[in-house]
Amino acid sequence: MPYQPSFQTTPHLLKVLEEIAGLSARIKDAAVGVSWIPSLQKDAAARQAHGSTAIEGNPLTLEEVKVLAEGGSLPEAKPRSIQEVLNYFAALRFVTKSAKAKEVGVRDVLKLHSIIGQKGALDRGPLGLFRPFAVRVGDHLPPPAKEVPGLMKDLLAWINGSGRAWPAVVSSAILHYQFEYIHPFGDGNGRVGRALAAWELYRRQFDTYHIFAVDEVLLEDRKGYYRAFHRAQSEKHELTGWVEYIAEAANEALRRAWSRIEAVSLSTKGEQLILSPKQEKLLTLLRMGPKSIKEIQDSLGVTKPGAHHVLKPLLDAEIIRREGGHKTGKYRIV
Repeated sequence: MPYQPSFQTTPHLLKVLEEIAGLSARIKDAAVGVSWIPSLQKDAAARQAHGSTAIEGNPLTLEEVKVLAEGGSLPEAKPRSIQEVLNYFAALRFVTKSAKAKEVGVRDVLKLHSIIGQKGALDRGPLGLFRPFAVRVGDHLPPPAKEVPGLMKDLLAWINGSGRAWPAVVSSAILHYQFEYIHPFGDGNGRVGRALAAWELYRRQFDTYHIFAVDEVLLEDRKGYYRAFHRAQSEKHELTGWVEYIAEAANEALRRAWSRIEAVSLSTKGEQLILSPKQEKLLTLLRMGPKSIKEIQDSLGVTKPGAHHVLKPLLDAEIIRREGGHKTGKYRIV
């Protein structure tokens, strides 16, 4: 039987998709012909690699992942942890080079698994092949091994066919869920599933410049991510809540990408400034109006010295400024 996902286009989903469309258009317009796109692409790849591998328990920090992205070494880190990240970078290069692929086939999925699991980065094989055995993941009992090839074929037929009628964020979310439900490999399913979800966004020309990182958002809300998946399972694969959740994550990733673009384009000193999550949150806060240091502390959940630490790079880059007296001063975007 052909795969046909069950979900509803709720008013909330339509609202989020509308916000996504607006942000995506602004990002595409702002990114035309600018010189700093490669630095944002490298930053986004590091955030994707860190997010997806950390969700699975990789202990490397974002800063350490960025060292690897620059070709640096981490002598104190475990070789397995390093290899997982390097493999994910390779997987992202694979899907980026294949961004114009008209279809995704079984061979592509197997290839992606072989990249992510190469050089001993999996606990269990076989590498680049569907599992020939039963698996259990917590409370989730995936379909029997003999059903995996047919289920994957049906899923890819939907993605390459009728799935194209839906917005890219929707088809990517459904691909992500159904892949994880099938759990076609002995290990590495989470990383492969998220890479496939990103590839769907690239293929559908949603993230043309590859400068945002959904996996970073999923990592920060890992419990919510798992909760949304298990809820869909408990509701017999009714995917409305799951699609809404992934759309919200994509929307947040786009907001962060826009903040990074603003940080670079607003800098009057021509210096590259890569924002931390707290700095991105601060810029979002200041777009709603000037804020005092106390309001910034409360919103970011930091101490006064912590707030000043977040503020200083933005002040130095002349992206924000402080106005008013010693006790009544507020910060605003320039």
